[in-house]
Amino acid sequence: MLIYNVTVGVDKGIEQEWLVWMREIHIPDVLRTGMFTGHRMYKVLTTEDEETVSYAIQYSATSINEIDRYLEEFAPALREDGKKKFGDQQVSFRTLLQEV
Repeated sequence: MLIYNVTVGVDKGIEQEWLVWMREIHIPDVLRTGMFTGHRMYKVLTTEDEETVSYAIQYSATSINEIDRYLEEFAPALREDGKKKFGDQQVSFRTLLQEV
């Protein structure tokens, strides 16, 4: 099992709007690509910045080929959607994890 983890720092002023967008639009769009078998979303409880809140969204995949295909074919457009909607009010970084 592989996990494609996206950690996002979100300005607190847009947190609720961002959560609705993630749950109703972005995550379903990611899953519709067919590259992932499921997802989980977590709120990060430790923070050093009082003006932002962070979330980790973990997408499950069965092979690296699916993640590579997602990154090549689907991720650029989906990332651009978030950038258009929220601009610099969100910042993300990504990690690839392997279950051991």
